[in-house]
Amino acid sequence: MASLPDETIGVHLMRKAFNTKDGLLTDTAAEGGEKEATANLFAGAIGAYKNPTSHRTVQFDDPMEAVEVIQLADLLLRIVHRAEKRLAP
Repeated sequence: MASLPDETIGVHLMRKAFNTKDGLLTDTAAEGGEKEATANLFAGAIGAYKNPTSHRTVQFDDPMEAVEVIQLADLLLRIVHRAEKRLAP
């Protein structure tokens, strides 16, 4: 969605995609602090939940925590879909 090179991955990808000044997925109508918070939310989610599972097996001992991570991913996807609608011709 962010039209970034394939080698741009992980937290770096999120920082570029949601850059408050020129990130393609940034909501330009949002206030500056909200833009920064959204970028931090995406970068944090990738760093805390996606990256670890890319490098090792992560066990969720608490089923509720696993459900909450899925819910977080769902929310993040909803934000990306909003950006997709803004970008549609």
